[in-house]
Amino acid sequence: MSSPDLYGLRERFETDNILLCFNGPISRSLIEEIGNALKNYLKSEQLSPASALDVFAAYIELTQNIRHYATTSQLPGADTATVIVSHSEDCYRVAAGNIVKLDDGHALVARIEAFAKMDKVELKAAYKTQLRQPRDENAVTGAGLGLIDMARKSSKPMQSTLRDIGDGTAYFSLSIQI
Repeated sequence: MSSPDLYGLRERFETDNILLCFNGPISRSLIEEIGNALKNYLKSEQLSPASALDVFAAYIELTQNIRHYATTSQLPGADTATVIVSHSEDCYRVAAGNIVKLDDGHALVARIEAFAKMDKVELKAAYKTQLRQPRDENAVTGAGLGLIDMARKSSKPMQSTLRDIGDGTAYFSLSIQI
């Protein structure tokens, strides 16, 4: 096994203004530790408290969704996440990805595309409608508010990709700009 080109990786991080990058199995404690590092970085950058909270909230939502999906789907490799936080042109981008079942990925991409067509007023209405929906006590997922909330906080429509990787699985990624 050859040694990785760390300088080349560093150069790529600088070119793409990547502040934080993680690739590997995600756990609750790891989400918390990386989140603390992100909070400290945002504080040092003197980002407005509201913007810092939005960036942090997007990171938490994305990573917790991956962890929850990995637990409920029991799909091998679904707990291995790639998470990137970058900064450019006065905005932050939070992106995360993991392996999903192909059908689940298509459904998620369709939802995100629907949100991308909504303006802020429509997203607020969708959020309120979802908030009022009765929760199924036996449901294994949350109320579904997190994705809508991220769409509301994003300064541009969320972007998602789905790459078929065979055997009924795909690599799903979601990116939010704040």
